[in-house]
Amino acid sequence: MKIKTNSFITVILVILMLLCLAALYYQIFIDLIQDWSTDDNYSHGFFIPFISIYMIYSIRSELGNLKIKPQNLGLLLLIAGLAQLVIGKIGSEFFVQRTSMILIFFGFSLFFLGSSFTKKNLIPILYLILMIPLPAIVWNKIAFPMQLFASDLTEKAIQLIGIAVFREGNILHLAQTSLEVVDACSGLRSLTTMFALSTVIAWFATCSAPKKWLLFIAAAPIAILCNIIRLTFTAILASMYGGDVAQGFLHEFSGFVTFALGMAMLVGISSILTRKIKNSNVEIETIG
Repeated sequence: MKIKTNSFITVILVILMLLCLAALYYQIFIDLIQDWSTDDNYSHGFFIPFISIYMIYSIRSELGNLKIKPQNLGLLLLIAGLAQLVIGKIGSEFFVQRTSMILIFFGFSLFFLGSSFTKKNLIPILYLILMIPLPAIVWNKIAFPMQLFASDLTEKAIQLIGIAVFREGNILHLAQTSLEVVDACSGLRSLTTMFALSTVIAWFATCSAPKKWLLFIAAAPIAILCNIIRLTFTAILASMYGGDVAQGFLHEFSGFVTFALGMAMLVGISSILTRKIKNSNVEIETIG
């Protein structure tokens, strides 16, 4: 009877804490949704929480075999997360406020479920960071160098094709028009999206941990390559039909094509890594 009473109290305590956290982060989450709706760089944020939940759901059988061993260290993480939230509110720093929920989730998991559960859910919880927009000052510090880098690579690609082009910073001067590689075309948006996608593919891939990391890291060169292909293709069309083709429907459509191409590359790499594992298993069975 004592065990049942303790379990009942624990459940009540968990519910109360969840309600308190929901009240604390309600407005923060509403503001996040607003950012996802208005900022194309983070429109993928709508999917991140659901994907994170599904990642945890996918290992439910493994979690069911673990023993619940609450640790008081989780309480310290909860306090640290709440302190970060307060500091963020005092300083009106949205990024600090929003990332505090990640620390809260870790503290909650460790305090009520223990280290085994927390380790198993490490990636799904960390995955939530990808839904939080970077501060504008940080984004711009990264985006502008990437604009110059993308412009430089696109210039070289266009020259290899045989089209005359002159680059001035992030502006490509063609014979008939000029194209500016703006923030949206820097490749940073593609990089963020590809990392979000590669994390999920690596999570479900049936290969070793090092190969999962390889698949995750592959998102960077793939995002850069796809962005350069997009910019080069746009420049070719602009040199043939004028600068108007680089705007409107074609610009948006090329973004979807770039995403599809990147996803296909990631899936292809995942298939190769997984196939090697399967082949090695077959060889081992044959030898045995």
